[in-house]
Amino acid sequence: MLELKNLSYIIDEDKSQKDILKNISTTFKKNKTYVITGPNGSGKSTLVKLIMGVLSPTGGQIIFDGKDITNLPINERANLGISYAFQQPVTFKGLKVRELLDVASGKKNSVDELCDFLSLVGLCAKDYINRPLDDKLSGGELKRIELAMVLSRKTKINIFDEPEAGIDLWSFDALTKIFSNLKDCTNIIVSHQKKILEIADEIILLRSGEIAKQGSLQEVLPLIENRTCHKLRGENE
Repeated sequence: MLELKNLSYIIDEDKSQKDILKNISTTFKKNKTYVITGPNGSGKSTLVKLIMGVLSPTGGQIIFDGKDITNLPINERANLGISYAFQQPVTFKGLKVRELLDVASGKKNSVDELCDFLSLVGLCAKDYINRPLDDKLSGGELKRIELAMVLSRKTKINIFDEPEAGIDLWSFDALTKIFSNLKDCTNIIVSHQKKILEIADEIILLRSGEIAKQGSLQEVLPLIENRTCHKLRGENE
């Protein structure tokens, strides 16, 4: 469904070049959940931004449903069926929640439909559908509204960049249930959280811009835990 071929991303830094991602090759299959994890600076967010088109690769290809989308802009990728939820929710001042969900889904939603989307992310439609998107909403509320927006699009691929950031424990537990129930699409989640790792069909462990391991939780977790122990003992990354 989605294939990355030798995907690379290089930036200029201090008059030299730095490899953020190096020849990433992997495949994301239909209706599977993938979690991308790894230490800070390993290239996790960069990788999903390349998939969405927020950033442009310096090498390699991105193939989606047999089509090369490497050079397509964000809006065309969205039209093909890819959604992206940012680490920090994007605000749309001047819109109400119901208007945002209508725009995202491309149609006028009934109150029942809006209730379905919002209840999935732990919000009561009665309290939120007419709320304006302004600074009176907390970071956690904005995060959940953005997730509802992504779900309302019913796209082929959903990308979530650290969806747990800025939400409380109750919302986090609800979040894992949402991801567990997303069966009719491919989900790519960037996360450090073990509870989210546990719902993945496959985990991609990145280190220093490369895939260190891809596989099940049982295959990948020992590498993560061993690395943590090494760091605690003072060994170099």
